[in-house]
Amino acid sequence: MKQQVTISLYWKCQLIGWSVAALYWGYTGYNQPGFNLWLGILQFTTDVAVYITITHVYRRFAVKLGWQNLGLNKLIPRLVPTVIVLGLVYLFVTVAKVYLFRVWFKPGFSEAFGDFFDFYRDSIFVAGVRLMSIWLLAYHMYHYSKREIGIAKENARLAVITRDAQLNNLSAQLNPHFLFNSLNNIKALVIDDPKSARRAIDLLADLLRDSLYSGDKQMISIKEELELVKDYLELEKLRLEERLQYHIEAGDEYHSILIPRLCIQTLVENAIKHGIGQQKQGGLISIKLTNNHSGLTICITNPGSLKPVEESSGLGIKNLSERLRLQYKGAAYFIISEANDMVTATIKIPLA
Repeated sequence: MKQQVTISLYWKCQLIGWSVAALYWGYTGYNQPGFNLWLGILQFTTDVAVYITITHVYRRFAVKLGWQNLGLNKLIPRLVPTVIVLGLVYLFVTVAKVYLFRVWFKPGFSEAFGDFFDFYRDSIFVAGVRLMSIWLLAYHMYHYSKREIGIAKENARLAVITRDAQLNNLSAQLNPHFLFNSLNNIKALVIDDPKSARRAIDLLADLLRDSLYSGDKQMISIKEELELVKDYLELEKLRLEERLQYHIEAGDEYHSILIPRLCIQTLVENAIKHGIGQQKQGGLISIKLTNNHSGLTICITNPGSLKPVEESSGLGIKNLSERLRLQYKGAAYFIISEANDMVTATIKIPLA
């Protein structure tokens, strides 16, 4: 079966655009006395070939330098001199082509190239600047609009995934087993330790309130995220008692840094469910934040081992990986590893 040949949008626009321009020039020549059809066809063919070559060479140059990814504030200062250079190229190529055609096909033509160039120089240069400006604007505005549409789609997708993370977090807090144990712990504390019981109720209320009324924020400060994590750990400690120990190492200089909402919380929940909760003697959850030249590193370590998860589980981790990929456009790093009966979840976030 023969493979169907397809032409990209770029080449379609190149062929159609320069063909229309060449047809217009041919039509103006057709209305002049002494029009030669075969010469007109040759002019049309060479016009399309030559000007596509010039603009395509520029395209390869722009792609190599990454100009199609620049914002308007950085692109425009580069396009102004580029238009002048392309206009000059257009001028010399066009004058040389027209001059050669007249020498070859017009009997008795003997005008010197210098005089011919001087006569047509200004008008052809202005036409070249105008045409190249139109081409450059069309080419770069297409890439700019395509990039902006892509960013808008990515942002919309990120917003949806963040909302899903909020809903997943709410679902985890409302898990019947979790809620049953939390309420039982509170019930047991009501008589023996009313102060702790009131604290447990406050913690549970804060967690549920944060899940329900946190708004649409995609990024929050590390300080806000750690406050949520501390509330969650304190409430879980009422259930697990001495089986759960935790240590948080994060300097005040990190508190104002923005990170994706619930990224630490998701990993802490995972550490308790699959780590501490599976250990008879419990263990220590360590949360450590460091900042170096490569960016912010967040490590959550707990006793346990990595086990294959069912396809239907692990949604929180998959959700977190996708959010990091979208938020930092692939520049963030996330991995879970095991060594010496300890599991470590590591997030590396680039800082602007």
